Amino acid sequence: MDKICKDNPKAEAIQAFCARVRNQSELERTSSESEKEGIFTGIYAINPFNGNKVQLWVTNYVLADYGTGAVMGVPSGDQRDWMFAKKYDLPIILTIQPKGQELKLEEMTEAYTDKDGVLVNSGKFSGMEMHKAMSGIIDEAEAQGFGQRKVNYRLRDWLISRQRYWGAPIPVIHCPHCGEVLVPEKDLPVMLPEDVSFDQGSLSPLASSESFVHCKCPQCGADATRETDTMDTFICSSWYYLRYTDPKNDQAPFDKDKVNYWAPVDQYIGGIEHAILHLLYSRFFTKVLHDAGMVDFDEPFTNLLTQGMVLKDGSKMSKSKGNVVSPEEIIAKYGADTARLFILFAAPVDRDLEWSDQGVEGAYRFLGRVWRILGHFEDDIKAGSDSYDTAALTKDEKELRRILHLTIKKVTEDVRDRFMFNTAISSVMELVNAFYGFQDKSINQGLVREIASNLIKMLAPFAPHITEELWSRLFADGSVHQQKWPVYDEAATKQSEIEIVLQINGKVRDKIMVSADLDRAAMEKAAMELPRTQELTAGKQIVKVICVPRKLVNIVVKG
Repeated sequence: MDKICKDNPKAEAIQAFCARVRNQSELERTSSESEKEGIFTGIYAINPFNGNKVQLWVTNYVLADYGTGAVMGVPSGDQRDWMFAKKYDLPIILTIQPKGQELKLEEMTEAYTDKDGVLVNSGKFSGMEMHKAMSGIIDEAEAQGFGQRKVNYRLRDWLISRQRYWGAPIPVIHCPHCGEVLVPEKDLPVMLPEDVSFDQGSLSPLASSESFVHCKCPQCGADATRETDTMDTFICSSWYYLRYTDPKNDQAPFDKDKVNYWAPVDQYIGGIEHAILHLLYSRFFTKVLHDAGMVDFDEPFTNLLTQGMVLKDGSKMSKSKGNVVSPEEIIAKYGADTARLFILFAAPVDRDLEWSDQGVEGAYRFLGRVWRILGHFEDDIKAGSDSYDTAALTKDEKELRRILHLTIKKVTEDVRDRFMFNTAISSVMELVNAFYGFQDKSINQGLVREIASNLIKMLAPFAPHITEELWSRLFADGSVHQQKWPVYDEAATKQSEIEIVLQINGKVRDKIMVSADLDRAAMEKAAMELPRTQELTAGKQIVKVICVPRKLVNIVVKG
């Protein structure tokens, strides 16, 4: 700032502006809603990429501890820069726009702030996808010698005190003689009082408890008062998963051997908002514990799954937008299983999903179909044996059993390995459709029982209530949620016969069922022996025969 103000006729105005801005809070200054203010220094900087002169302003929303304290304003891509440029009538240059869409500045009412887009008006980088262009721009700066890559960490103090009831009490006593005194270890933990009022406004509820507030100073014995704020609950959630490994230990936070056996956590599932709070704090705690020799690992979680949000009318549900769907209404009309099944089926778990009343209806109808088909075969299910002769199955029954075991394989892999719950549910739906094909047919009772047992088990994680009722009704063997997960039979997934197409000069002329393990020579022989082949090739020269295993035989003829 001294350099900017030296010999500058606007120095007094610049210094007065800075003095006033220092009294504003960081939250107020950086908010996209607060007024953006600034003063032109009369100085210009040179854009090293194109040589253009750029005005240098001092503003109330650029923070000194962010990077170097100086940033390049891009009004078309940052809402705060947009507001600033509009207020002071500064030029706005469009630098990014959505893929496949052309933005026009004269029609824009706010900055384009989406994460995806392509660069425009950016010289050699125009047309590049934004994230790729960022790397290319840094490469160019390094190559030209006026810039280099650098990682900036913007860590700030964590204000952990909260004026809430739920939270660990801060173990500090305020003494008029000794000042702040820590609660002695023998008196820990400090327990939350129960005689509190929640009508204290800005004060902590703990301040309303006379029995809690008033105490004796542990150093001098004088009358003293307890700290009434509690700790941010992130303090506890940053390490509670470690305490879970040894929850009844009253001598230490946890036993090292136990925590090393169970942790780190195999799978973390949470919303995107956790990425900069809970995950970050947890990593700090774990690294400190590792450095202190209390754990053998320095990362708390092995795998991360960030789940999507439920949207309505294209935006996040909120009371202010009036687009909230009441869970109570959905459960009252359709049941909890329907709501659960729809949410898991509507989109991959890591993507946002759009709430759909029609989709909810569809999930409800599917569960009804499951109930009806199992009810239809109830007598066969109960009469069937868990051990039956699969060799006695008809051709159609073997195909149904093949679909069953392919479904078990697909659902197992989707749930266990990929967290693709939507495709797992889709596979179960296909199995139910195939099962319905036997509704009016005679079917092996052992097969029916096998299908019913595995269908209920596979559906149980997605619709726990209806499957528990069906299991109790049809199998009466404890809870479905205590059963072993189905295991697919590899042999059952193999097709015994497949349909191949016969082509003559590329045109489909017939279809034939053949053994699934036929080689090229056997496929060609089977195709040549067909009456239709002999009819269409009679008196003609066979030029060549093209075999595509498990798909088709194409006979090329002339004449």
